Amino acid sequence: MTAGAIALIVLAVFVMIVAVAAVRIVPQARAGIVERLGRYQRTLDAGLALIVPFIDRVKPLIDLREQVVSFPPQPVITEDNLVVGIDTVIYFTVTDPKAATYEVANPLQAIEQLTVTTLRNVIGGLTLEETLTSRDNINSQLRVVLDDATGKWGIRVNRVELKSVEPPRTVQEAMEKQMRAERDRRAAILTAEGTKQSQILTAEGEKQAAVLKAEGARTAAILRAEGESKAIETVFQAIHDGAPDQQLLSYQYLQMLPQLAQGSANKIFVIPSEFSQALGNIGNALGGLAGNGAVPPEGAPPAPPRRPRSQASGPDEIDEKAAADAAEAAQAARAAADEAAGASNPIQGAGGPPPELGPGTAGQG
Repeated sequence: MTAGAIALIVLAVFVMIVAVAAVRIVPQARAGIVERLGRYQRTLDAGLALIVPFIDRVKPLIDLREQVVSFPPQPVITEDNLVVGIDTVIYFTVTDPKAATYEVANPLQAIEQLTVTTLRNVIGGLTLEETLTSRDNINSQLRVVLDDATGKWGIRVNRVELKSVEPPRTVQEAMEKQMRAERDRRAAILTAEGTKQSQILTAEGEKQAAVLKAEGARTAAILRAEGESKAIETVFQAIHDGAPDQQLLSYQYLQMLPQLAQGSANKIFVIPSEFSQALGNIGNALGGLAGNGAVPPEGAPPAPPRRPRSQASGPDEIDEKAAADAAEAAQAARAAADEAAGASNPIQGAGGPPPELGPGTAGQG
C-alpha cells in the first residue's frame, strides 16, 4: 500500500470523525447551551443541530420539564417561641436555559436556602396554632417570594407545599389532651341536648295523652248523663202514661224494703214516712182482692185460710165472711210489717211506738 492510499484513508477517517462531532441530536423537553471558544453561542432546541467541531462545545442538556424537590425538615421558631420542624416540597420549571446556566451556580441549593430563610421569616410572625391552620396562606407567601427571587435565574416556582409540621413532643401531648377534652365537652353537650329533647317530647306526649283522656272522660260523662236523662224521661213518661194508682205505689214501697236491707255491710235502713199509709193501702187492696176472689201479688203476706162456706148460708152471710177474712188478712200484713220494721229499728224493737219519720229519715242499725 502506497503512502498516498494511507493518506487518503486517514483523511477519510478524519472527515468522518469531524462529521460525527458536528452533528448533535437534542431530545424533546431538553435544551443545550453551545459555547464557542468559551463564550455563549446559542441554545439548541429539540431536534437535529450542527455545530462546528473542535470550536463549539455543548454543555450538559437542561431538563425543561416541571421538577419536584423535597427538602429535609428545617427547625423554625414560631412567634410563641416553639421550635417546630417543617418539611417543604417545591415544584419549579426552567424557563430560560441560558439564565439557569450562567446566573446561578447550583440552582437546587440556591432554591433550598432561599426556601429555608423565607420560611423562617413567615413562620416567625405566626403562632403554632396559626401555623397549623394557615398552610394555604404560608404556601402562597412562600411561592410569591421564591418566584420573585428565582425569576432572574430563569426558573419559575409553580407551587410550594408544607409537607409536615411537627411541634415538640410535649406540645403534641398537650394538644392531644386539649383535643380530647374538647371532644368530651362536645359529646356531653350533645348528650345533654338529646336528653333535653327526649324529656320535652315525653312531656308533650304525656300532656297530649292527658288532654285526650280528659276529653274522652268528659265526652263519656256527657253521653252517660244524656243517656240517664233520656232513661229518666222515658220512665217518667211511661209512668205518666200508665197512670198508676195508690195501691200499686204502696206495693212498690213494700218490694223495695227487703232490697234496702240486703248486704252484711249495710248500716242504714230507710223507713219511708208513708209506711203506715202504705200498709193501710195494702190492707185495703188485699181486702178488695179477697172480696173479688183474686190472687194476691207475689211478695205480699199470705192471707189466712178461709173458712168453708155452708150451702145453707145466704148472700148476706157470705159478704160478712168475706169482709172478715179481708180484715184479718190486712191485720196480719200490718203485723208482719210492724215486726219487720221493729227488727230493723232498735227504737221500735224496744217495744215503744214507732216514731214519725219524715222523708229520707234513717235509723242507725
